[in-house]
Amino acid sequence: MSPLNGVRVVLVNWRDREHPLAGGAEEYAVRMADAMTAAGATVTFLTARGEGQGPGDESAEDLLAGSSMSTVRRGGRWTVYFWALWWLLRNRSRIDVVVDCQNGIPFFSPLVVPRRTKVVLVMHHVHDAQFAVHFPPWLARIGRWLEGPAARRVYRRALTVAVSDSTVRAMRERLGWRGKVVVVPNGMVQPPEAEPARSVQPTLVCLGRLVTHKRVDRLIDITGGLLGEWPGLRLHIIGTGPEEDALRAAAKPFGDAVVVHGFVDDPTKSALLRQSWLNVTLSDGEGWGLAVIEAAAHGVPTLCREVDGLCDSVRHGETGWLVASGADIGGAVHDALRLLSRPDDAEIVAKSCQEWAAAFDWVSSGHRFVTHVSDLLYSSTPGRANGPASQEDLCDAL
Repeated sequence: MSPLNGVRVVLVNWRDREHPLAGGAEEYAVRMADAMTAAGATVTFLTARGEGQGPGDESAEDLLAGSSMSTVRRGGRWTVYFWALWWLLRNRSRIDVVVDCQNGIPFFSPLVVPRRTKVVLVMHHVHDAQFAVHFPPWLARIGRWLEGPAARRVYRRALTVAVSDSTVRAMRERLGWRGKVVVVPNGMVQPPEAEPARSVQPTLVCLGRLVTHKRVDRLIDITGGLLGEWPGLRLHIIGTGPEEDALRAAAKPFGDAVVVHGFVDDPTKSALLRQSWLNVTLSDGEGWGLAVIEAAAHGVPTLCREVDGLCDSVRHGETGWLVASGADIGGAVHDALRLLSRPDDAEIVAKSCQEWAAAFDWVSSGHRFVTHVSDLLYSSTPGRANGPASQEDLCDAL
């Protein structure tokens, strides 16, 4: 018998994989939803409605009585939180499990579902410092309160799933999280085998969503500063996001040395990765580093800042290099390129990268996630993390 046979799950996430601004968190959510569906659950993916997207499936009665995954899209960037709570409240009697994905701010689903409904909170990374990057001070303070004291109180009896050990540490140290936390890492789709096609010229790549906290503009400037020592240097920026137009403008003075590709299909992405020497990400923090593992699967090491998530996905000195805060990033990139210019050293690093990436797959991660959900549903052990909060909990956090 499938471990989740007949279980009605609602997975609430800020976006779905087809959203114009979807990223690694959406890939993770969809993969875990697929795993629960394969285990016999009925999964409803409750999310925002992006530009050009339809409302998804309409009838909650049909969705929660079906046998596969369906999608409901309500609201936009901010209003999705209110729409999601309203949808959960209206359908609370037909839901067994809520998987609540926290992307900075959770949906606070325990406030509207009955006590019998189990809640799983998914935490990718702690956003506390990032609120100040995107919002004015007063709004950043509200964001930090919602992510920290409010969420800590409301989800104190929920099972929390983090994607990396550094996320767990950040939750304990920066959010004061005291509840049960388990780790279910990101997986990986291994690229098709192909002959090595590394460029003769030194080539950097930056793979990921183009958003402010990824600091891609800084990488463009660093690349420009290295052209004197590495005249044939190229930087390929792969991905899309709200910063894409600004980054194209920033890249223009450097001509062919910096190319902002935007969205590309998988074969094109693989071809660009295979010709690259080094993946560089200057992100302020990640939950894990899905793009890092994707680059590693192509034999490409990563140089990044030593921040949450990336310190887990990069094995320093083996599959890339972690650069301490305040260190000279340009100098670190120069040193990495010099090492990778030696064929024997480059081959050793590439092999280490591919062996590391081979350890991650979505099937294993999905099985682990399903096991935790199943334990939460069927365990009779007192004190397990399986009770919802009440409406008073949010007030108590004030």
